[in-house]
Amino acid sequence: MKRLLALACTAALLGGPGMAHEFGFAGILSKSNKEDLPELTLSVGKPIAAEPLKLKSGMAYEIEIVADGTGELALEGAGFFRAIWVNEVVVNGLEIRPYGIDSLEFDEAGTMEIEFVAIKPGRYELKQPGSTGESQRVEIIIE
Repeated sequence: MKRLLALACTAALLGGPGMAHEFGFAGILSKSNKEDLPELTLSVGKPIAAEPLKLKSGMAYEIEIVADGTGELALEGAGFFRAIWVNEVVVNGLEIRPYGIDSLEFDEAGTMEIEFVAIKPGRYELKQPGSTGESQRVEIIIE
């Protein structure tokens, strides 16, 4: 029931199903309510991010995740992905509008852009699966 209510609220904020894409971004996804985040880097032995990401609930964000191809690298963070509404994921110019995400993986060098709205306040993380190093994770705080 909570998920259905959240989806209904999101549709209302966007002006109804599909309206944001038919007429350009409006409401919650307007340019005045969207912020670009520092990119995350996936590279063997290098930190993912310089510092934690601080987000505001109800604000739209775009983040680039860049893999340098030094290995097959992934990011997991089911808690974070359940606390946001993903508008689109762009890979090689192809736009994907997923219902949900659990993790991401790069088999080779590339860039992925994710546009989303922060919804549920809390502390989350994205990390490389199986890694215990502090630099192989990024903390994300939604206020």
